[in-house]
Amino acid sequence: MSSYVEGVAILLGLNIIAVLGVSILTGFTRLFSFGNAGFMAIGAYGSAILTTKYGIPFIPAIIISAAFSGLIAYLIGALTLKLRGDYFLIATLGFGESVRVLFAYIEPITGGARGFTAIPKYTNFYITAISVVIAFIFAWNLVHSKTGRDLIAVREQEAAAEAVGINTFASKQLAFVISAVYAGWAGALYSHNLTFITPEMFNLAKSAELTITTVIGGLGSLTGSVLGTLLVTLLPELFRSLASYRMLIYGIAVVAVIVLKPDGLYGYREFSINRIISYLKKVFVKAPKKGADIVERNT
Repeated sequence: MSSYVEGVAILLGLNIIAVLGVSILTGFTRLFSFGNAGFMAIGAYGSAILTTKYGIPFIPAIIISAAFSGLIAYLIGALTLKLRGDYFLIATLGFGESVRVLFAYIEPITGGARGFTAIPKYTNFYITAISVVIAFIFAWNLVHSKTGRDLIAVREQEAAAEAVGINTFASKQLAFVISAVYAGWAGALYSHNLTFITPEMFNLAKSAELTITTVIGGLGSLTGSVLGTLLVTLLPELFRSLASYRMLIYGIAVVAVIVLKPDGLYGYREFSINRIISYLKKVFVKAPKKGADIVERNT
């Protein structure tokens, strides 16, 4: 595997982890957040600081950083999850931008706007692949458990969910925390892949990209989120000359998906081999002609 292909594969894997976190939050509770880039920054800077300044091994540093992102999400969620509609979105946007500005100002610790350098290169293809598998299996088991059914109930009708005894606040807070843990996890791996990070890498555009990817793949579909990440990550590599128009292209893609596929590419469904086989049979297997069918019955 060439270094370029490996680099793209690693970037794809890290994006999948982050988008799965957004999918758990947005796809299964309908809470839209623009703060996930902030949680990625916490994971990235946390792991970088722990490994370079305190000599903590790579894996424990990732776990600590991801857990700390989750803790911050728990505290932020306690203050903001009772907000309705766009107010929660605005609150998370403010949080994400505050984190970015904070890391830019505490220069003695983070390197400020110039960036944090000399981060050990620990992230590789195999670590990324294992992380993606673990992240997907956990997310899959979560959404197909009783907890996942509670999240879906909150998404579909919060008032009805409360009426049948579901603690909707706790469900939303759990989804928010898990989403932040995934973001911190991806951010930690990201910093040890690039070995150099700046606050601007975790700006509003990054949060928007994660949310757009989830919408394109399908709100409520984990495999759809993976498909959306494939498209959003690989298409810019195919059209590198249009990199400066990335957000415009994302916007056009979202409008196209909303018009043509309002629920995203996969909607609420998950990838199924049986569904594909059934579709191919409908397309390629022709029904027998009436005359041939009569002859066959008579024989």
